[in-house]
Amino acid sequence: MRRNTSAKWIATGALVAATSLCPIARAQEAQPAGDKARPGGIAAEPNKVRGDELNDRQKLAVERGLAWLAARQANDASFTATGHGYTNHSGITALAGIAFMQAGNLPGRGKYGKEVQNCLDFVLGSCTESGLIASDMTQGPMYGHGFATLFLAEIYGMTGDEAVKEKLQKAVKLIQKTQNREGGWRYQPVPYDADISVTICQVMALRAARDAGIKVEKETIDNSIKYVLNCQNPDGGFSYMARGGGGGNSGFPRSAAGVAALYYAGVFEGKNLERGLNYLRQFTPGPSRNNNGEGHYFYGHYYAVQAMFLAGGDYWAKWYPGIRDELITNQRAGGEWDGDFNTDYATAMALIVLQMPNRYLPVYAGKGPGS
Repeated sequence: MRRNTSAKWIATGALVAATSLCPIARAQEAQPAGDKARPGGIAAEPNKVRGDELNDRQKLAVERGLAWLAARQANDASFTATGHGYTNHSGITALAGIAFMQAGNLPGRGKYGKEVQNCLDFVLGSCTESGLIASDMTQGPMYGHGFATLFLAEIYGMTGDEAVKEKLQKAVKLIQKTQNREGGWRYQPVPYDADISVTICQVMALRAARDAGIKVEKETIDNSIKYVLNCQNPDGGFSYMARGGGGGNSGFPRSAAGVAALYYAGVFEGKNLERGLNYLRQFTPGPSRNNNGEGHYFYGHYYAVQAMFLAGGDYWAKWYPGIRDELITNQRAGGEWDGDFNTDYATAMALIVLQMPNRYLPVYAGKGPGS
């Protein structure tokens, strides 16, 4: 799998960075603009764009957002979450790098190739001998470690950079070593307790690493599925911790994380997935959307848009236009978004969501039953 996928994504990355082709024009089996999504259940038509997702307003919003993000990059190449106990942050820097890559940039290639390279240099410089990727240890580092490992996996899968591979392998080993007995992860790199929010970060990082050819133990993935399923409530949503822990009630952000975790762990069909997707549908963006009175807006939509894209069909057709228009409306005059931790984080997340139809990154290209 490594040689085939690596060659495929190296070629794709080079093409993307060297040209200005519209992502929709490159999408396989894109549905003609204006067609209604074909009916079907889960996995009937996963991972497909329709062909009408991108419009002039979306393109302008992305251009303005990327320009703002590039201007925000600090002298040491990092991005921050100032005001929340963090300083220069490897996880948020990784998310910014992913946002640039979603526009077709690679390290040193493309309009924002320099910014991607700077993000990569900072993340690599944050790698410790233990495998933990953390530039700031004042808060629980496993969130940032998951995002940073995902970023390195995408870089390695598209470039084959051996310097990245060594750091990535150590990061993956640390994730596997710190999985707790229930099958999940939490803030600290120790195998004690777990929650759904940190767990999805690690599951997604492992999926990206495996797709890039890095060895990931099957037992680790199997145990993560057990943990995620133990977080699911009868209403189809997900609690913060297994068996109703951490408050127990379902909520939008953690339920989006739970559904995405099932997909990235390799669960593509079944009643649990269907119930989770149907729970999320009540939060479909639009004028009558139920926001459940919760925060973590960007975090929730980051995972929800991935879940709906991987589900495909009617799930995607109804979700993406709503969140696209909502984000465009809420973009600030300078090109940034505000919310959750701070503008760096919110803007990176918003750009990743808006650019989902591009399908430039291997992890978002999606796998399906039998993969």
